[in-house]
Amino acid sequence: MKHKLTVIGLGPGSKEYLTIGAFEKMKVSKKVFLRTEKHPVVDYLKEQEISYESFDAIYEQKENFDEVYKAIVENLLTMVESEDVVYAVPGSPFVAEVTVQILIDRAKTQGFILEFVPSVSFIEAIFHTLKKDPIGGLKIIDGLQLDKQAPDVETDVIVTQVYNKFVASEMKLKLMEYYPDEYPIVVIRGAGIPHVEKVQAMKLYELDRVEWLDYLTSIYIPKFGEDMIASYSMNDLIKIMKKLRGKGGCPWDAKQTHESLKPHLIEETYEVLEALDEMDMTLLEEELGDLLLQIVFHALLASERDKFSMKDVVKGICKKLVDRHPHVFGEITVDSAAGAVKSWEAVKREEKNVKTYTEGLKRVPKHLPALMKSYKIQAKAAEVGFDWDHVEDAIEKVREELGELLEVYNTGERVKIKEELGDLIFSVVNVARFLKVDPELALNVTIKKFIHRFEFIETTAEKNGEKLEEMSLKEMDELWNMAKIHKK
Repeated sequence: MKHKLTVIGLGPGSKEYLTIGAFEKMKVSKKVFLRTEKHPVVDYLKEQEISYESFDAIYEQKENFDEVYKAIVENLLTMVESEDVVYAVPGSPFVAEVTVQILIDRAKTQGFILEFVPSVSFIEAIFHTLKKDPIGGLKIIDGLQLDKQAPDVETDVIVTQVYNKFVASEMKLKLMEYYPDEYPIVVIRGAGIPHVEKVQAMKLYELDRVEWLDYLTSIYIPKFGEDMIASYSMNDLIKIMKKLRGKGGCPWDAKQTHESLKPHLIEETYEVLEALDEMDMTLLEEELGDLLLQIVFHALLASERDKFSMKDVVKGICKKLVDRHPHVFGEITVDSAAGAVKSWEAVKREEKNVKTYTEGLKRVPKHLPALMKSYKIQAKAAEVGFDWDHVEDAIEKVREELGELLEVYNTGERVKIKEELGDLIFSVVNVARFLKVDPELALNVTIKKFIHRFEFIETTAEKNGEKLEEMSLKEMDELWNMAKIHKK
């Protein structure tokens, strides 16, 4: 005979919120277990001479809540093997009750009978206290999970588990990433419990100054008004772009296509690189925003044709990151960054159904700058051992290619000169790869250095009353050598 595990909710705290069904079930049951005795309605249960046991001792024995919840579930499952059990939790079983969710999952595989008695949660009590109707939208967040559960400024939010000042301080800092420091909030303790309920409106920055926080405390954060612009989200950016593209929007934005936006995507990418080169974090923030706009723009164009949306873009990259890091999210083990890269490339080949290494070389994007493209192709070839053993061998190859270029130069054959010059550059890139130097970045450093030195030549010539176009190469070369000293 299978025994039954009945889960009931004790309501938010006041006996008025304890349902008749829950009360009667406890009254007639022989085995009643409370997740915790720390609940205001427990005094009423004692008055009614309802016998119970609690799992409070487990909280003292375990190091974290996950272990506590697992231990409670194991105890319940052991007992229900031999008799019917009633398990009572604060509030409603279906609001912020981890043990209940574990029990539901276990019931699917272990076959015990699991029933529930309708109960009132603390959410109803909070909205009764605030005189609010949540029909306009509501998000409930576990305050201890703010690193995983982000608030939504476009809807009302309730944050639970604000049980002491330390936790409140951590929550405040996290919430300030989404709301202004002086944003209005309401702190509610013991909603619906006579002589315990306390409600106080305040500014967000004041949250950790409250002295009366406890395990019955939550905070209510109203949604942004239409005039609020203190914080924007990705959804706001998408909405703005839809308006710009829509009727009565911007004519320029409305006529753009994937093709017309190509130059802007390239330009914004290079501006991000320039900000990185200058290590200007303020500029980098701005340029990353400009680049993000291009990504959102292309996703919006695609969504207008029912191809994909920005949500699909984010979903795709998240899935790719998980799939290509089996050493983090799976069972594979790697012991170095090089091993991680090798694992990434292996998964990538499998995803794209690349059957040969040559096919992998051909899949290197054709629009990459030539230096970057040659670097990647050489690195891929090196994966199968097609590479020099030492950098000295690569340097010798540069000498060989230079000699061949000089030979064809003397013949005047333009096609051969172009070919040998390409071979020379390709071999120089290989040396850069051995030295772990990005040839694109190295060349940009040289270009910047050239401009600085040329500027010195021109400025010095002007000071001397000379014009560059009237100077000899020898004279300019002398200034160039001076520039090497001044611009180091």
